[in-house]
Amino acid sequence: MKPPSRALKALMFALTGVLTLVVLGAVALGAAYLYFGPQLPEPGEIGEPKLNEPLRIFAADGRLIGEFGTERRLPLTYDEIPSVVVKAFLAAEDDRFFKHPGVDYQGILRAAWHLLLTGNKTQGGSTITMQLARNLYLNNDRTYSRKIKEIFLALRIEAKLTKQQILEIYLNKIYLGNRAYGVGAAAEVYYHGDLEELTLAEVAMIAGLPKAPSRYNPLANPERAKTRRDYVLRRMYELGDITQAAYAQSVAEGVSAGDRTADNTKQVRDQRYEADYIAEMVRQEIVQRFGEDAYTDGYKVTTTIDSDRQRAANRALRRGLLAYDQRHAWRGAEAQLDDATLGDSEALNAAVADRPSGGGLVVAAVLSVESNKALLYTEKYDRVTLYAKDAPWLAKGASLTSLISRGDVVRLAYTGKDNAPWALAQVPKVQGALVALNPKDGAIEGLAGGFDFNLSKFNRAVQARRQPGSSFKPFLYSAALEKGYTPATIINDAPVVFDDAGLDRSWRPQNYSGRVYGPTRLREGLVHSRNLVSIRLMRRVGIDRSRNFISKFGLPKEQMPRDLSLSLGSASFSPLQMARAYAVFANGGYLVTPYFIKEIRDGRGELIESATPAQACPDYDCRQLPEGVEAAPKVLEPENAYLMDSMMSDVITRGTGRRARALNRSDIAGKTGTTNDQKDAWFTGFTPALVAICWVGFDQLQPLGDREAGSVAALPIWIDFMGAALKGTNEVKLARPADLVTVKIDKKTGLLAVGDTSNSVSETFPADKIPAAQPSYDYGYSGNTNDYGYGGGYEDDGSTGGGQAPPQRGNEVEQLF
Repeated sequence: MKPPSRALKALMFALTGVLTLVVLGAVALGAAYLYFGPQLPEPGEIGEPKLNEPLRIFAADGRLIGEFGTERRLPLTYDEIPSVVVKAFLAAEDDRFFKHPGVDYQGILRAAWHLLLTGNKTQGGSTITMQLARNLYLNNDRTYSRKIKEIFLALRIEAKLTKQQILEIYLNKIYLGNRAYGVGAAAEVYYHGDLEELTLAEVAMIAGLPKAPSRYNPLANPERAKTRRDYVLRRMYELGDITQAAYAQSVAEGVSAGDRTADNTKQVRDQRYEADYIAEMVRQEIVQRFGEDAYTDGYKVTTTIDSDRQRAANRALRRGLLAYDQRHAWRGAEAQLDDATLGDSEALNAAVADRPSGGGLVVAAVLSVESNKALLYTEKYDRVTLYAKDAPWLAKGASLTSLISRGDVVRLAYTGKDNAPWALAQVPKVQGALVALNPKDGAIEGLAGGFDFNLSKFNRAVQARRQPGSSFKPFLYSAALEKGYTPATIINDAPVVFDDAGLDRSWRPQNYSGRVYGPTRLREGLVHSRNLVSIRLMRRVGIDRSRNFISKFGLPKEQMPRDLSLSLGSASFSPLQMARAYAVFANGGYLVTPYFIKEIRDGRGELIESATPAQACPDYDCRQLPEGVEAAPKVLEPENAYLMDSMMSDVITRGTGRRARALNRSDIAGKTGTTNDQKDAWFTGFTPALVAICWVGFDQLQPLGDREAGSVAALPIWIDFMGAALKGTNEVKLARPADLVTVKIDKKTGLLAVGDTSNSVSETFPADKIPAAQPSYDYGYSGNTNDYGYGGGYEDDGSTGGGQAPPQRGNEVEQLF
């Protein structure tokens, strides 16, 4: 037998070497697996990773209004992710994803060869499956041991899951900057929209982020981000995923992330519906129920908030507070920048960006000022022009230099005017609150607890207790009707003085006008908000009886002082408490409980809780309530509610709330409220379908200023809100109870009109309370009524007294001037 040739020997040696290397490699691989395997999750643990979903809060129509958690995330199923998104990520990260088994050996060999030649490690060869393994179970340490674990885990994942399942988890888990985890959250964070709404360029921008989310963040580094985006677009074109025309068009687009377009002038999409005060109320409630897991278990809370009415509440309150601020002094610049800062673009931008934002106002630095215009720098809109005519504090004919100077840091408000879109503004020191409540079931449909949550987290709609002033009077008048009085009952509007040895001075309450009007029907006393009528009325009804009756409206009795000042609204209530109380008038006599959580779902979408609030229902309608829904407790007779609605409708048509006639609706009613020294201004108004309460005041209880009554400071805000909230809705009237009748009465006496009716007016009464046609009174003093003027015959319950002796301190002396 011929001995093997040298070539054959070499071949056999090479084969033996290769086999040895393969065996050694297999042994090494097995050893590595034996070593690292126990450190890795078991196959059964793979496929259902916890995504640490945040608590997400939605308006009733599904619009996001709040999110709480360390990670922003909006999980989507694979079928919900547009195909262009999948193609963009594969082009950017792993174009062979559907071809390899989880580990791209070609990529690993390229990375190894690069390491052999240069001695430098690269990130080449890391597939999407390997990235997912690293994100789910490993850290980002660039070590060989971590890479080996990554490979083993990727193989385990591919053995357990389909390619589509892997992509679904990856696209929901990957970190994309700005606390956004997953493509759904990134679409919202960067573009304020849903993933399916994004353009090709915007999708490519997001797909370029996994490599280095901070470096390629389009908000922080738009130029770098555009370079990375264009690379992704080019890869998509090279792979045949997009056409040349689509590629060219997308590359030509500017960076539209955030709230800017390429030309830095207008918002590209509407901001998330802002309801921070209500969102914080929900957060506190959910954390109280579920603990810290509330931030990671993906709870989804749907609120009762109507997003359009919420937006209207925010806008109306802010515009009203800014309008108040414009009626008072200009406080000057917030800060002053030196010339060095103004000349350094980076320093200038930082100085402007560092100022706290809020209320939709834009921080601006004054670059130059002329008599009729100024040039200012803003972070978002670059350089803008302010004209003198848009500076509200500027005296007519004065130069703009009298208000602002170069280097001043001020605020601007966007007006939307084509030629002059900016107006000078300042963050108001005055505060306010607005609550909108559905009187049928107590659902809170809009709530603004201050000018801006970012500037002050104190929720004045719920947490502040302020004196309601005259907006409290309707409850007293309702108590009088319950006692047997009617809208035609005469009460003398005359001066009173209360002396008390324990006080520094006598209490001499006055009407807001400073005038007295003599004998006054109750309807007129409420319509014109006569303080002296209210004081005498409470004396007749009785303080204790009044407090007991008024507490039925849900107003805590312990918050009401036990003295006659209560008749003028010296109690303290929150705007939400007042809204609940006024809902009794609006719904015909039922006490509903305010609520703001409609339903709660867990991270899997399973329903945990659904609200079933008690509902107001007139007696004839209670049978129609849905199964499982209870009727709200009836606390006021429908006749009483109807008459109060009628009197407060007159407040709108010819009383202190007549500015609301601008709404051109016949179904609105309400009451102004102003406290001593104008420290609190209110307007509380309603239709049978919606109650809205507006309060304005300073947190420090300082006066609002001369003539800043409820009709001036609060009512315009209410009108602004209700104009938007009721737009397109039909008028709804409170049903008139059958046992009410309308007759003609004498305007002066309140008695049934007979004969000549030229001095008469229509009035509505319960059938058993129609006044007599002949007076049974005398002029002068009636000792039984503790009143000067007309006597007891004007009380329709037939009594000549009716008032209890005031139980409070000291000697009270009633005087006529």
